Amino acid sequence: MSTPPLAGSPATVGHPALAPFGTTIFTTMSALAAEHDAVNLGQGFPDTDGPPEVLAAAVEAIRGGRNQYPPGPGTPDLRRAVAEHQERFYGLRYDPASEVLVTVGATEAIAVAMLALLRPGDEVVMFEPYYDSYAATVALAGGVRRTSVLTFPDFAVDEASLRAAFSDRTRVVLLNSPHNPTGKVFTREELELVASLAREHDAWVVTDEVYEHLVFDDARHVPLASLPGMRERTLTISSGGKTFSTTGWKVGWVCGPAAAVAALLAVKQFLTFGASGPFQPAVAAGLRLPDEVFAGLAHALEAKRDRLVGGLRRMGLEVAVPRGTYFVVADVAPLGVVDATDWCLGLPERAGVGAIPVAAFHDDAAAARTLVRLAFCKEDHVLDEGVRRLATLVR
Repeated sequence: MSTPPLAGSPATVGHPALAPFGTTIFTTMSALAAEHDAVNLGQGFPDTDGPPEVLAAAVEAIRGGRNQYPPGPGTPDLRRAVAEHQERFYGLRYDPASEVLVTVGATEAIAVAMLALLRPGDEVVMFEPYYDSYAATVALAGGVRRTSVLTFPDFAVDEASLRAAFSDRTRVVLLNSPHNPTGKVFTREELELVASLAREHDAWVVTDEVYEHLVFDDARHVPLASLPGMRERTLTISSGGKTFSTTGWKVGWVCGPAAAVAALLAVKQFLTFGASGPFQPAVAAGLRLPDEVFAGLAHALEAKRDRLVGGLRRMGLEVAVPRGTYFVVADVAPLGVVDATDWCLGLPERAGVGAIPVAAFHDDAAAARTLVRLAFCKEDHVLDEGVRRLATLVR
């Protein structure tokens, strides 16, 4: 039996809600970086492994036969470890049996949250620039995004803009802190503003906190669920990928009220059911590591941040110094750039470097026309070589 032909473009044969999105910028830029043997400062994955205790636990689990489907909600031990982690670091108590759900990375957690909470026409308030999967998953769920722009170089919350994004159709606030791509760590005052508006509009808040342990200087990560009156309306998402430098394992989780977590599980069971079997006990072991291990991971990344920021500044670029995450945002206008998207697409061939245009994370592309995001979660010699190659554009 022959296969029927697929007429038209991929968008016409795919889900219509995804037609505006196309291929992710990460796929595009990583492919170009590989094609031209470029230093890939674009996609945010470390080039070194995480704590040896975590890696050893994964090997032990594989050799011990933990290679079949895990339970749909996640292994009981990992759910307990997540609950212990939330209480240990933030004083938040969750029942691991009913208020913690393990997901295939934070990306699946965000997707199932949108699919579970939104009805067609519901509005989602988020900040832009935003991680690109946010807009796509809102669209898949039939929602409408309403945004407030964070503006370079300080990326401070504009209260008037944020208030204007809310309406009587607001169903969800989607918040990312520490924030990708800007590296911003929302202040307690900014979080309290978000919380007050969510309560005023009786909205759920879904928080993406995957960089929670990667904060620098005197910054402090404050989970929005820890603010007064917010635990009962907040779904907190995180993962082991960023904290433990194991992004390929795809082990994430959601903590929240039991009824909401059950609604997410009802969606997830028909997507992935369960995954990452031998990596779940490994991440559980990681979450129980001593405080000094978490502090050491952040300290090592802070030194890398300073290394990349210093190199970019020596090139004459204005840089927003991040207080968290893996990323630095720089303005490349001093290099004569008028459109960072075109510039980044040609950069791997021209200079042998991969970077991400911040406009890819915006509805208002003009707000980031000459901004690029560079990842510093790389070995020092890789960062130095990337800066050296970029500096050739200045000369």
